[in-house]
Amino acid sequence: MQEKAAEMKTEKLDIVDTAVSAGSFNTLVTAVRAAGLVDLLKSDGPFTVFAPSDEAFAKLPEGAVASLLKDKEALTKVLTFHVVPGKVPASEVIGLKEAKTAQGQSLQIEAKDDGVMVGGATVIATDIFASNGVIHVIDTVMMPK
Repeated sequence: MQEKAAEMKTEKLDIVDTAVSAGSFNTLVTAVRAAGLVDLLKSDGPFTVFAPSDEAFAKLPEGAVASLLKDKEALTKVLTFHVVPGKVPASEVIGLKEAKTAQGQSLQIEAKDDGVMVGGATVIATDIFASNGVIHVIDTVMMPK
């Protein structure tokens, strides 16, 4: 019963506030703020965000995050590559081969017996619902071509 209450409470928060309250997306939230995407991700949406965890950002080469934070255009491209318009729960993601991102390119999706790969990243947690969409956690920061 407590899980349902927690889920209902979470759904009152938008994607940005849900990410902040989770505590494992500090780098992502910092990047979203630096790119000026907070208002977009607080809007009605709905959005599906493939959210790299703090550990995913830590796997980037040294200095990569700092460089991105200084280059708003590049940062915006990277971040919007992680956003798919519409609310796509995990049960629907596994049936897709690709999804067009807010950045404009498509993410390749591959469902395997041992999990789902999105744009070369492994989905490690799914269906974190927010008032304006859903977050799926990934283990790698995806880079657009």
